[in-house]
Amino acid sequence: MVVEIETIKKLREETGISLSDCKKALEESNGDISLAKEYLKKRGAAVALKKTEREASAGIIDSYIHSNKRLGVLLEINCETDFVARGEDFQNLAHEICLQIASMKPMYLKEEEIPQSVLEKEKEIIAEQVKEMNKPAEVLEGIIKGKLEKYKKEVCLLDQLWIKDDSKTIQSLINEYIAKIGENIIVKRFVIYEI
Repeated sequence: MVVEIETIKKLREETGISLSDCKKALEESNGDISLAKEYLKKRGAAVALKKTEREASAGIIDSYIHSNKRLGVLLEINCETDFVARGEDFQNLAHEICLQIASMKPMYLKEEEIPQSVLEKEKEIIAEQVKEMNKPAEVLEGIIKGKLEKYKKEVCLLDQLWIKDDSKTIQSLINEYIAKIGENIIVKRFVIYEI
């Protein structure tokens, strides 16, 4: 199928993906922009998965200070090259993640960092809360498990829903940038300062 250049440009403007990738996506989706976006999302996830094996030793430290000067965030985010680290897209991603951290105040980067003792304590708290529900034990266990999973997603940065688009997690946002930029991106660490 031949795709008009105007359609390719429109998709490029909406996604920030390269013209050649936009053209391929439109060809695969018979010129339908919404289907092309879905194609690009799927392709982006696959690209991100491939790139996670590559070392990300360059990067930046970004910061955010809230307007009241009582909350600050420092973020170390890495990529593969200094060229990308200095780029606008990468720096925009870093800033978005800083805003996420300031807004949602995650305690951990990823689920593996949550100490087992914290999970056990949270499970005890949840069990106490649901004890009064008058449900069968297996139902209560399912509720506890579900609430514990929700807790993990709330306290882990990479699993949190993005504050600007709750259809994406922070990890999926990063994966989109990996596909767009073409390099592995890793959030190394963050610190929240609050008075």
